[in-house]
Amino acid sequence: MEPDFTLWGMFAHATIPVQFVMIILLVASVWCWAVIVDKWVQYRKARAEARVFDEAFWSGNPLDELFDKIGATPKGQSEKIFASGMLEWRRSHRQDGGLIAGATSRIDRNMDVAIAKETESLQRGLTVLATVGSAAPFIGLFGTVIGIMNAFIEIAEQQNTNLAVVAPGIAEALLATGLGLFAAIPAVIYYNKLSADADRIVSGYEAFADEFATILSRQLDS
Repeated sequence: MEPDFTLWGMFAHATIPVQFVMIILLVASVWCWAVIVDKWVQYRKARAEARVFDEAFWSGNPLDELFDKIGATPKGQSEKIFASGMLEWRRSHRQDGGLIAGATSRIDRNMDVAIAKETESLQRGLTVLATVGSAAPFIGLFGTVIGIMNAFIEIAEQQNTNLAVVAPGIAEALLATGLGLFAAIPAVIYYNKLSADADRIVSGYEAFADEFATILSRQLDS
């Protein structure tokens, strides 16, 4: 019977430990692509929401009117940062119209907390890509080592170094390495790209918070 060198054939011919390694790598690859698609959609929505909010914020309309429009618990990320600052701004006013001391620092802290929450949301899942990108090649190598050991054991048992005897074991061993690279390469590439995208989005939030704080500070001074 001729050996089956299709992907399924090599998987079926592999020993249980090597099969287990292959399954782990396939699951890791699917998990990575799920994270990649989810982050791509999330970042696209975040950038679109930020553009829409920036247009509304810099439209020249009163900030109180904008805050009343979006409410105290908005869904958009930029809106949440703005709402956190406006809420503290309103809380800092006394009944006689004066401001409670330390309003500026409290507004800054509130917006910083809101930015930290949005940063955590943006970066959630990226550790999966980093872990798979660094560990998958070694997991695949582990499967390769076991596969080659089994190939040598089969050679010793059959006392035959014919290529037909060696090839199936070597092929299944190299398949484990290939699956490790198949999982790791996209994980590393998209981890770097998505991390940079998240940093740019967060930088936009921080820049907006600084500009908003400057506007409020100017109103306090006046």
